[in-house]
Amino acid sequence: MKLRLSLVYMGLLATLVAAPGDMVLGAAMAADSAVAESRAGWYSHLVDADFVAKHAILPKPEGVLIIDSRPTGRKYDPGHIPTAFNLPDSDFDKLTDQLPKDKSTLLIFYCEGYECILSHNSAFKAEKLGYTNIKVYAAGYPDWIKTGHIGAVSLPFLKKKLDEGATLTLIDSRPKERKYDKGHIPGAISLPDSDFEKMLDRLPADKSSPLYFYCEGFSCKLSSDSAEKAVKLGYTQVKVVPEGYPGWVKLYGAGQTASAASKPMIQTTADKDAIAITSFEKILKEAPDSIFLVDVRDPAEFAKGSIKGAVNIPVATVEKRVAELPTDKPVIFFCSAGGRSGDALDKARKAKPGLVAYFLDANVKWTPDGAYVITPN
Repeated sequence: MKLRLSLVYMGLLATLVAAPGDMVLGAAMAADSAVAESRAGWYSHLVDADFVAKHAILPKPEGVLIIDSRPTGRKYDPGHIPTAFNLPDSDFDKLTDQLPKDKSTLLIFYCEGYECILSHNSAFKAEKLGYTNIKVYAAGYPDWIKTGHIGAVSLPFLKKKLDEGATLTLIDSRPKERKYDKGHIPGAISLPDSDFEKMLDRLPADKSSPLYFYCEGFSCKLSSDSAEKAVKLGYTQVKVVPEGYPGWVKLYGAGQTASAASKPMIQTTADKDAIAITSFEKILKEAPDSIFLVDVRDPAEFAKGSIKGAVNIPVATVEKRVAELPTDKPVIFFCSAGGRSGDALDKARKAKPGLVAYFLDANVKWTPDGAYVITPN
């Protein structure tokens, strides 16, 4: 009996040693077969979000092409996997010249989830063309977002939003002097990734506000890094524009330069001495250096948080310290409700005739993390 068991054990061991690859391959084929049987018409080589995430990075890696098989205008433009190339399955045969010449390039196709067959159709077409390393991310873009990854938008989509005057914040993550000042997408604010944590006040207080980050194209990861930081801060509508400023120039020509970009004008409420909240917030984002901010609250209040760049001149000391107020830029007085700031404006104008100044007639509340929310009185 013991001899018989030993012979069986030795035979099994010999099988494992002789053909381990065959057994593993057989198991993989069985798994692939099960997938194919459960979803008729699917391509057999499937991958998940983790696999795709290794390749959907900036700078864009060589030897791989992520392909979005969905329609351009309705699906790809408003949201796709970063670095993905749009090749709609309906136009596949017309656009094969845009596929890599190297047939061993890793091709990852995806579309709109498990019920979408477009990516599988395109994968089969690519295989017929001789491509040898093809994968399909069957869960597609809906799963990409569901699993916590950041999506991307196309430049045509972004331009359409800008032309429509949509409410959004477009952020240039490149160095200000070397890049942004020399040319940027019109309407973008400069928030270099290296200074992100120091300039959080330039981001909107509303965490549901749409944020779009861009930098120097597919070779630049600054926008992706900043976008991830924004998500960690709690912003819920964060997208990247992978083509960045080089892509904008290619499609629409050179953008604004720092010298050519017009500074936002001060707009007032019905009270011509009061700056409008929207105007105030726009200036803080786009041209904070164009105004002189004065927080007229008490020092103890100021110490708990204020708007970045503001100086503290308590209302009771305005007349004595009026010489500190500049004449080469507008002065904006603010407090927590508008009462003290309006009083400070009147005192400053009396002590310094001709002073260009306004006050913020609004409620301002600061949060423990240093952010603030401005609401109308």
